[in-house]
Amino acid sequence: MDPAASIRIARPSRDLAVAERFYRDGLGLHVLWRGQGDPGEHDLIMLGWPEASWHLELVGGPHLAVRPTPGPEDLLVIYLGEVPDEALVSRLESAGGRRVSQGAYWDRWGVTVEDPDGYRLVVSQRSWSNAD
Repeated sequence: MDPAASIRIARPSRDLAVAERFYRDGLGLHVLWRGQGDPGEHDLIMLGWPEASWHLELVGGPHLAVRPTPGPEDLLVIYLGEVPDEALVSRLESAGGRRVSQGAYWDRWGVTVEDPDGYRLVVSQRSWSNAD
């Protein structure tokens, strides 16, 4: 398997427009693709950074088969390599997020914000490399 393979992270959403606002306006992801499902199918939006090898796919709409059921360990962690800027945290909150505690480890190394569907985003000051 090629280590440069792309990754898709998929989650259900109660309201795609609200979730899009959080990840686009709050986090700064780009809308890479948007689609309305055929009759009886779900709608979706893909968000990410054009140069990244991953994207977040959110599915929703009236025909969504599975409703969001996030637990406290359903984390999307973004390793910034620097202390999260308070302006970023403010944008995430203004875009519908809610700052929460994620326990001693993540509270020490970053900021956790719950998205409008209840999933948790950690913006971490740590760096990460799979090559280390």
